[in-house]
Amino acid sequence: MILGLDCSSLLDVRKAGAKFTVHGKPIEPLTYFHDVAGLDLLRLRLWVDPYDEQGHPYGGGTNDYESFLKLAKEGLAKGYRILLDFHYSDFWCDPSKQFLPKAWRGLDFEQLCTKLNEYTHKTLTDLKNEGILLYAVQVGNEITNGMLWPFAHLDDVGPNKPREGYDNLCRLLTLGANAVREVYPDAKVLLHLEKSGDQPTYHEFLDQMVAHEVPFDILGMSYYPYWHGNFKALFANIDFCHKRYGKPIWIVETAYAFTTEMPYEDDRSQEELDAGMAFPFPRTKEGQRDFLVGLLEQAKLHDVGAVLYWEPLWLPLPGLTWATYEGETYTEETHKPLHNESACYCLFDYAGEATPACLAFNVK
Repeated sequence: MILGLDCSSLLDVRKAGAKFTVHGKPIEPLTYFHDVAGLDLLRLRLWVDPYDEQGHPYGGGTNDYESFLKLAKEGLAKGYRILLDFHYSDFWCDPSKQFLPKAWRGLDFEQLCTKLNEYTHKTLTDLKNEGILLYAVQVGNEITNGMLWPFAHLDDVGPNKPREGYDNLCRLLTLGANAVREVYPDAKVLLHLEKSGDQPTYHEFLDQMVAHEVPFDILGMSYYPYWHGNFKALFANIDFCHKRYGKPIWIVETAYAFTTEMPYEDDRSQEELDAGMAFPFPRTKEGQRDFLVGLLEQAKLHDVGAVLYWEPLWLPLPGLTWATYEGETYTEETHKPLHNESACYCLFDYAGEATPACLAFNVK
């Protein structure tokens, strides 16, 4: 089983002056994760244009082409394989938002198809010319409800009926996948969903991918037990997907909190922050370790091909926010606090010392 991480915010983390230690001794985390912990797959997100019209960055790593290129070169030099995560947006994509890049607004669907094809081809060709070897390419990010809204949004039409919008979605995915295979014929094409404990949703979605002959090699899942259910639901769905579709399955995002203490002031109570979420393990350093150890053990038993930990280095330092005001404006989420609520998921505590979970991989 491949082990990996997504540390797409690393350049900003370094700029903020983050320091990391294991048992009190300073480390360089990418080197530590590869050489000591045994991780060798590096997932890096890519946004089209994460800046507003005045050039203000959107934050959250501001993962433009140049930052991807820099991190990919470093990762390859340290021995990692690279997983490119195309969001096909200027900022965060997830099941609740899939915004068109600013430069793609005003296009009709046919023009959008042309633009996606051209953008994917050019980006991959430029990377290839830079000597970047890609192991896998993710076509869209958490596309359970579609992508590039409104053109490929999946719309509910009533109980016991598949959602509408698959024709457009599958055409876009096919264009992206074919571009990957033309430029990087040896790279694996990955489709990425969340709701990893929701078997009916996966059944519907993947049946449509098969019916539309969308070319892909790997099914990628996000697994956060707060939203996606316990291990039983996750691995029941994984077993179902293995049997029905015969594709390798990767957990490309996972994380668990080591504390409930936020390093920022927040007017919301813990009850408000936890509303609608489930916590099958204590949110302590020991609970985070037990979650990760249990997940890796079960993943091996259920033939999961890879597990990647999401943003293990995103410490709560000044300037390290999930978004700037400009980024929030783009995603229409200006009601949210700007601070980094994901810091509690790190594999290092707020002082930069490795948590027990950080030490729980296949340490050599």
